[in-house]
Amino acid sequence: MSATVRGAGGRARDHGRTAGLGLRAASALVALAGLGIAGYLTAVHYSGGTPLCAVSHGCETVQRSAYAELGGVPVALLGLGGYAAILASLARDSDGARTAAAFLSLAGFGFSAWLTYAEVARLDAICSWCVASAVCMTLLAALSVARLLSETPGV
Repeated sequence: MSATVRGAGGRARDHGRTAGLGLRAASALVALAGLGIAGYLTAVHYSGGTPLCAVSHGCETVQRSAYAELGGVPVALLGLGGYAAILASLARDSDGARTAAAFLSLAGFGFSAWLTYAEVARLDAICSWCVASAVCMTLLAALSVARLLSETPGV
């Protein structure tokens, strides 16, 4: 339910819509951060380099593991595509776009959770870039579901 109030100059403002726009803007910022992380890791993968890893020292272990690819496709490239698709879904303001953003974010969250499990339980290594991407996907999942469940149409 949204509440309409009069703002400065007597103009009507819809608080539900304003909150929804905030969720959409926050989602876009988080998705851009994730896009940057995935882009960096994709570039490192294709250059054959080693990711800079200031906090932990497991980035190279993770990047060179069997878990760094899925069906021959670098996981970082999948992330890049996922974040780009989420950003594309945020460009539209419709029920379908909100559903797509939530679906993509939840799928990304699940995949990130599985990859985090693989890092910790199977590789005994932590990649700070991967953790940052997992945090981005977790935030996107929460923001997208909140936006989807919003009672205000078109938010």
